[in-house]
Amino acid sequence: MPRIGNHRLYGVLGATVLAVGTIAAAVTPANASTATATVTAVHSKTSANVKNVCAAAKPGFDRCFAQARTDVHEPAHIGRVGAANAAAATLPAGFGPADLHSAYNLPSTGGANQTVAIVDAGDDPTAEADLAVYRSTYGLSACTTANGCFTKVNEQGTTTPVPADQGWGVEIALDLDMVSAACPQCKILLVEADQATGDDLGKSVDTAVKLGATEVSNSYGATESSVTPADTAYYTHPGVAIVASSGDSGYGIPAEPAVFSSVISVGGTSLTKATNTRGWSETAWQGAGSGCSAWVDKPTWQTDANCPGRMVADVAADADPQTGPAIYVTDTPDLEGLPSGWNVVGGTSASSPFIAGVIALAGNPAKYNNASAFYAPGAKAGLNDVVSGNNVTFQDCGGDYQCNAVTGYDGPTGIGTPNGISAF
Repeated sequence: MPRIGNHRLYGVLGATVLAVGTIAAAVTPANASTATATVTAVHSKTSANVKNVCAAAKPGFDRCFAQARTDVHEPAHIGRVGAANAAAATLPAGFGPADLHSAYNLPSTGGANQTVAIVDAGDDPTAEADLAVYRSTYGLSACTTANGCFTKVNEQGTTTPVPADQGWGVEIALDLDMVSAACPQCKILLVEADQATGDDLGKSVDTAVKLGATEVSNSYGATESSVTPADTAYYTHPGVAIVASSGDSGYGIPAEPAVFSSVISVGGTSLTKATNTRGWSETAWQGAGSGCSAWVDKPTWQTDANCPGRMVADVAADADPQTGPAIYVTDTPDLEGLPSGWNVVGGTSASSPFIAGVIALAGNPAKYNNASAFYAPGAKAGLNDVVSGNNVTFQDCGGDYQCNAVTGYDGPTGIGTPNGISAF
């Protein structure tokens, strides 16, 4: 990719990164939303056995980043109910909580005083019931409205009326299950926006914080544009960790809200079992979003050499649908084309709620007014440095760290993936 001096020239949409005091780009406010919708619709990395859960977004709307395997699904009776039957049943395909705790060296307890919010669009009428199946199958404690662990509200913060189903049922189930996998003792708050507009989702983040969320995960986005800076306030809540998926478009123009400096941007890896000391290996997932912002200034704590703006991502976790987690979902509208029951789902929609859960597990959300804590020298010892793979999907960065996993910081995986909770 050509550069002007030390600044990258983007061919897509004709957006050029310029450094004259602040970062600017040649996308005008008048055409920004249309450009955003076009990039979101076209730039999505999938393979023959993977499909996007959410359809291409209309102008002014965001798209969820969940990706589902179409070749791996199992009926509801697969799995077990309760830990007592572990030896008698086969668990669903895909990684479960024990796998992810092993891969990321996580403790089995923690986070009991934390509330992780997930923000999604539209109602999933079976969210609580599906969550119960997931948790009981893996021997996790019940998380229900009745016991105060699970709460579902609309974007105004009330339990009724619920918004119309927007086709995000698989996304919602993935979010709930990944928070549960990372932090079984955490409380979970599901905030359902009226629709998937930037304003509705942003207002839902505000609502989550008002209701006491200590971490908020956002597994959706739209390509940044000249209107991006105006949305920053929705995702700026000192004392609360705001986490967002970097996207599933590979290297290119970054997505908001992940690009905001107040947000922890979560990239993605491909996670596999291995015979090494760790027992697992990771490479950068080819679909993981990364990129150099044309609209958000570089934060002082981010010092990578070849991006004059905010660089995405900060940290990462498993996101590859080919190595993805098992989830349980019954709200599967025809447009998604997925069966009811157990499915394997990935995308950075999996890594964002998982990282939010890890932050909650450690119990220090006030450290994360932004991602600066991950860039501190002492944090690196608590992260697995991912040093191979790339996310060259639609664009190539010419061998640069922006699209290639390298020693130290890189775009697809950030500083790295959790190795225990010391970095959190």
